[in-house]
Amino acid sequence: MNHKESAMAEASDFLVLVVDDEDDIRAYLSAALEDAGFKVAAARNGREALEAVKRARPHFISLDLVMPGGSGIGFLHELRRNKEWSSIPVMVVTGHAQDDLGRADLSKALEGSLLLGPQTYLEKPVTPASYVAAVCHALKIEPPVPAPGNESDLRSEAAQLLRDVPKEKLAAVLALLKDR
Repeated sequence: MNHKESAMAEASDFLVLVVDDEDDIRAYLSAALEDAGFKVAAARNGREALEAVKRARPHFISLDLVMPGGSGIGFLHELRRNKEWSSIPVMVVTGHAQDDLGRADLSKALEGSLLLGPQTYLEKPVTPASYVAAVCHALKIEPPVPAPGNESDLRSEAAQLLRDVPKEKLAAVLALLKDR
């Protein structure tokens, strides 16, 4: 798909492979993508991911790095060695970016130019909206406009987003809320 086609594309035009060893996370990420209109395939480890790519070449891969039964790094190396698959963009989604095990794997992936695309990794936990937005950004398509969520979902997403806001920006957000 060229740049012009990509600009006119919709989520339903893309197959995304979600690779994560944890069933609940794999289901959560898959559901977020399906709700946004993407076609989704899923795998539990690097070996299953390789088989999935052989069956149907995805347009994008969401990859956990630290997995038993075929690591994400091993899968990335295999993917990049194959000319047909080497251009598939990959986004690492990991809960281990801050620990020794994950930092070492992530460092290997980043230093070896194994990851392609503008978004290289997201740190778990991720909200469905931020996850879908990152995938859409990497695929150069507009994210779907979300339907208004219930109050609990909105408060939960706001709380998660506020966790990482620098102190000075947090003060500005509070001032905006007080002025309403």
